[in-house]
Amino acid sequence: MPDGTASPTIAPPSAPRPLVGVLWMLTTGILFVAVTAAVKHGAAELPAAQSAFLRYALGLVFLIPAIGPLRHTRLTSRQWKLFGLRGVAHMFGVVLWFYAMTRITIAEVTAMNYMAPVYITLGAALFLGERLAARRLIAVGIAFVGALIILRPGVRELSDGHLAMVLAAITFAVSYLTAKRMADELPASVVVAMLSLIVPLGLMPLAIAVWQWPTPQEYAWLFLVAFFATAGHYTMTRAFAAAPVTVTQPVTFMQLIWSVLLGLLLFGEGIDGWVVVGGSLIIASTTFIAIREAMLKRHKKL
Repeated sequence: MPDGTASPTIAPPSAPRPLVGVLWMLTTGILFVAVTAAVKHGAAELPAAQSAFLRYALGLVFLIPAIGPLRHTRLTSRQWKLFGLRGVAHMFGVVLWFYAMTRITIAEVTAMNYMAPVYITLGAALFLGERLAARRLIAVGIAFVGALIILRPGVRELSDGHLAMVLAAITFAVSYLTAKRMADELPASVVVAMLSLIVPLGLMPLAIAVWQWPTPQEYAWLFLVAFFATAGHYTMTRAFAAAPVTVTQPVTFMQLIWSVLLGLLLFGEGIDGWVVVGGSLIIASTTFIAIREAMLKRHKKL
């Protein structure tokens, strides 16, 4: 899910438009917070596995433009295995995310979801052989401090929702790392389409095991979840196409602000200063990592 924390690598345009990129990224943040709010408001009574399944099943309608490229793609056995690995990781990630969404505040979900890029950085160093420089290692450490500030183990009782969100960010990192490898070999539309097909297939048995018939309103809310998520990925792509990551990535901080305000105004969730401080540290760290990675890639092209 949530799906707006990992920055896609898109070649910078010949004529950057910073203001346009910032506006697209602001819209992205609003859409991804809308995903969270729609789940919390409209699907809180459904089992997490069923909600996750319906989100992807209803979202298959948005897969129609990718049917052509998918039909003409011939995958190797190795690529099938990697897609299977990503599908399983993402499948458990979305179930954990949906579960966490109904147990903890929107701000906590949003802030802790930003740990996924940190796990991606560590995973790339451990499993893909990427070099982890001292500055990026410090940024990773600061992000973990931010996570500890949010969770405050030993100071307060942690709920199963907090644990679910920690595990969700880790499984999403596995998914994104696999996607990173596949993106070097296949078109982005194929990578996205395969995930959109495999995840609902994997979730179907879990959903059937806990199935309860949704109301028409719950169906409508979950369709909105699929729409907001798809629109968020589109606007994020437009943001990175319009301006460099150094311009658009810092704007993601607004997503935490939107989530705090939404939780306060619509769900009566109090403003937790510890979550804001910890989330700010995580976002600052992931922004540094994203900008640093973009600078290194630009340097390699020169």
